[in-house]
Amino acid sequence: MTAYKKITHKDIEFLKKICGSDRVIYGSDIHEDFSHDELAGIRRYPDVVVEVKSRDEVSAIMKYAWENNIPVTPRGQGTGLVGAAVPVKGGILLSLVRMNSILELDEDNLTLTVEPGVLLMEISKYVEAHDLFYPPDPGEKSATIGGNINTNAGGMRAVKYGVTRDFIRGLEVVLPNGNVVQMGGKIVKDSSGYSLKDLIIGSEGTLGIVTKAILRLLPLPKVAISLLVPFPTLEMAIETVPKIIKSKNIPTAIEYMERRVILNAEDYLGKKFPDATSDAYILLTFDGNTREDVEKKYENVAHICLDAGAIDVFISDTQERQESIWSARGAFLEAIKSSTTEMDECDVVVPRKNVATFIRFTREIEKDLDIRIASFGHAGDGNLHVYLLKDEMDDETYKRKLKAAFDRLYAKGEELGGHVSGEHGIGYAKREYLKATAGDDYMQLLRNIKNAFDPKNILNPDKICCD
Repeated sequence: MTAYKKITHKDIEFLKKICGSDRVIYGSDIHEDFSHDELAGIRRYPDVVVEVKSRDEVSAIMKYAWENNIPVTPRGQGTGLVGAAVPVKGGILLSLVRMNSILELDEDNLTLTVEPGVLLMEISKYVEAHDLFYPPDPGEKSATIGGNINTNAGGMRAVKYGVTRDFIRGLEVVLPNGNVVQMGGKIVKDSSGYSLKDLIIGSEGTLGIVTKAILRLLPLPKVAISLLVPFPTLEMAIETVPKIIKSKNIPTAIEYMERRVILNAEDYLGKKFPDATSDAYILLTFDGNTREDVEKKYENVAHICLDAGAIDVFISDTQERQESIWSARGAFLEAIKSSTTEMDECDVVVPRKNVATFIRFTREIEKDLDIRIASFGHAGDGNLHVYLLKDEMDDETYKRKLKAAFDRLYAKGEELGGHVSGEHGIGYAKREYLKATAGDDYMQLLRNIKNAFDPKNILNPDKICCD
């Protein structure tokens, strides 16, 4: 176990010298928000919070931390769900939210260069104003692009366009020792040695700190239309998804949702969903450059759904209808959260054909353990968000039931050919489940990679694979 240096007055003075007194927060001035992430299940205060504004500040702080053996935890908006940005070893919490500049739009190379603190919603708004498109679409639009990169965020458009990794051309990274490395660039192809860029993506701030990113853009689709399709049961809805994929009319998004989650969202938002009379729904979006092309795709899929037992097909072809549906879908997590006292999540991903089997299994667990479970997710790519809710249980009972449920859920995911996390990462909370399902050789490779980047284990320690 690594022995870390305790933060002293001398360390605080050094940090103030680098960043100024107004951006160094310590002691009782540290806000409670910095002790946890979005789920708040894991709490630990840092000894000091430093709000950096430049790569040079990050580099200077990391060099100092390296020389003095001080743990450093990088953090964006804190919207994660697995404790990856929680400073479990104390030390320095490096907040990157002030590094929030859009640096360059290159329309010839279709790239956007940004700092890590730029919000996802700001990126979308900026590029769409130039008739361009950044496809990754995680549910939390207030997350930073640095956080998205570090979790390889997926989101609702992954079924057609892929995940964050597919849209990162280049990265500027500060290593644990403070040195700066450029990885990738505006180039489309690259076979120049190991792909270090792709190691950083999804590394949850354990290998290096992203201080600049070059994003790949696409031309903005001119037309987008959504279908809301009610089914008598969730199983019928999900079993229709492989038929849609096989038809080759690939939607931009295929989401599944249950009536009880929709009702949570209605209560949370204070407005009605277009339809909440059925037990289950799939929500599809199609995009393209002509209305005729998009209509042909969604009409084919509508027939597939009706033949598979759908009750109806509601077409959302106006901006107002689209926003009504997708604002509710975007609020699902917060709506579920507001309906209970505490919750935790299983972010498992399984092959598409096994989604219905896994959802049926969650119903068994709900009944066997007498614990309320809410779920929704990306049926098109097999990424399920299964939330286990505490409600009125006491702490000890909830903890016991949570472990029993997670043990069974992750084992079932492995049995079905799945993995522990589809897009939210491992962080601190899910390490034991990764170890249980990945195997010793896999975990040793992860440890070897961590050691190659960070032999002192000072950068975001105790996350993903660290013992």
